[in-house]
Amino acid sequence: MSGLRPITVITGASAGIGVALARVFARNGHELALVARREDRLRALADEIAATGTRKPLVIVADLQRNDAARVIGEVLAAQGAEPQYVVNNAGFGLTGHASSRDRDEQLAMIDVNVRSLTELSLAFVDSLARHRGGVLNVGSVAGYLPGPGMAVYYASKAYVLSFSEALHSELKLRGVRVTVLCPGPVPTEFAARAGVKGKLAPDFLSQSPERVAELGYRGLMRGQRVVIPGLTNKLVTFLIRIVPRRALLAAVDSRQSRRRRAPRT
Repeated sequence: MSGLRPITVITGASAGIGVALARVFARNGHELALVARREDRLRALADEIAATGTRKPLVIVADLQRNDAARVIGEVLAAQGAEPQYVVNNAGFGLTGHASSRDRDEQLAMIDVNVRSLTELSLAFVDSLARHRGGVLNVGSVAGYLPGPGMAVYYASKAYVLSFSEALHSELKLRGVRVTVLCPGPVPTEFAARAGVKGKLAPDFLSQSPERVAELGYRGLMRGQRVVIPGLTNKLVTFLIRIVPRRALLAAVDSRQSRRRRAPRT
């Protein structure tokens, strides 16, 4: 044993699903390290959690686009006498528009956060995850099951998260490390505004609240599930995707994204 106390690292903990995940883990007795760029929001959330009588979360201000983010997180934890038991890779963002017309640096930054950083943090602490019989929760998306004209890089990044997480689930289970990929459908968060989506993200019957998504993701991780898809409708969607011809899927997604770009902002 290392002598370091176990902690749950949650990235993207300044908004949306990340905030909801932090609350769920804290409610279930986990000490937290909250990671994001917006320090004011992290500190407000840490104060809120501490007010419930649980240990105050560590706040780690880090930009996951940087190549040294995992090292910085590890060093901060070690200095506080802690090491990861669970890593929750929630940070990520999307951008609407044709890949050929969007700013290339912005799209590469999306890959840095959604793919490279998630991969690095999933692998960087495997030894401590095994020591504490913990695991990794990667936040993917139903989009990972689809081709995504109109959000090509985002959809592709989530396809990577799904494939990588399922494979890592198989590789690490013999070490007692759980790996779960959480694949929600539309969730009302800041994601849509950041992505440039106009109008509603999706019909109400497809949407799930951040709190519900977080709760199901937590339960799935604790049970050692490989994939968690919140909502019966979203489960049905992922099933139908496997049998609908790819040409039809491409046309449907392209049409939907085109309507979003033309819709008035709400």
